[in-house]
Amino acid sequence: MEEKTNVQNYFYYLATAVVIIAGIKAASEIVIILLLSIFIASILSAFLKILEDKKVPKFIAYVILLFVLTIITFLLSYMVNSSLASFSANLPTYETKIKSSIIKIISYIENYGFAIDKEQILKTLNFSYFFNFTTGLLGNISAVFSKALLVFIGIAFILSESKLLEKKLKVIFKSDHNRLSNFKLFSQNLQKYFIVKTFTSFLTGLFIFIALIFFNIEYPILWAIIGFLFNFIPVIGSIVAAIPAILLSFITGNFEITIWLIIVYMVINITISNVLEPKFMGKELGLSPMVIFFSLIFWGWILGIVGMFLAVPITMTLKIAFESTNNTKWIGVLLSDLNTKRKRH
Repeated sequence: MEEKTNVQNYFYYLATAVVIIAGIKAASEIVIILLLSIFIASILSAFLKILEDKKVPKFIAYVILLFVLTIITFLLSYMVNSSLASFSANLPTYETKIKSSIIKIISYIENYGFAIDKEQILKTLNFSYFFNFTTGLLGNISAVFSKALLVFIGIAFILSESKLLEKKLKVIFKSDHNRLSNFKLFSQNLQKYFIVKTFTSFLTGLFIFIALIFFNIEYPILWAIIGFLFNFIPVIGSIVAAIPAILLSFITGNFEITIWLIIVYMVINITISNVLEPKFMGKELGLSPMVIFFSLIFWGWILGIVGMFLAVPITMTLKIAFESTNNTKWIGVLLSDLNTKRKRH
């Protein structure tokens, strides 16, 4: 009888999860604004505290942060949109050039006696699809910038009530100090993740910009911004961000520069992702690499491109929540990287 009850409970939890996921997907436009507001506010709250520690009045510090954020967003939006418009206008030219480069390579291989069907290869390599995918992806990023006003309002309210939230948590957890300390530790780790990730993403974008200027690749600002943004997507983000600039280098016909550019991208991403980030971030995430990969697919399906950017912090939040109760602790264990935990102890 007890075993039957447990099975019923699992089906109940599964049905509840399906309903919640369907609700989030249906309300994804609102959820995206909410999540972006919360996570950006978590970064800004750290800088707000720094300004307050330096005896800057809270209201002035608050206005300074929102002003700086507004300027940065407008600049990024303007640069992405202007570069994207120029890039889209030149797409037919780029497609012609890249097909010409492919034909040259095939002709070079055929000189060694190999028989290759050029038409079939060009048909298989659907560059129109790739470029449409690229512009669609960049268009989604531009659409995120268009929601900036609503995100700003959300950030403003969250920051203004940050102190009040602390008081509310003390009232909620007044009889459970362990939960309050766990929540504070989680908030600190989440904030640390975003600050470190923003810093390393900025370095990634900066180094990419310098490299592209050095190799004289078109639209260096656009690809640097893409490198900055896509560094927030683990596993595949840095690979996707490198493709457009490498293809542009390839169609110039200078294959030596293309090889060097691939090496530079690899060095930048490996150094920052495998050396700098672990050094500054530590092992607070504790998420399984498999879980990180599938969380990208899952949250990307639910929330689109923004879901991929926020996949890790959302999954980390769920992991902490599951670990906080005995009934769902096993789910938290499944999401965890046990090798990381052993290293800690």
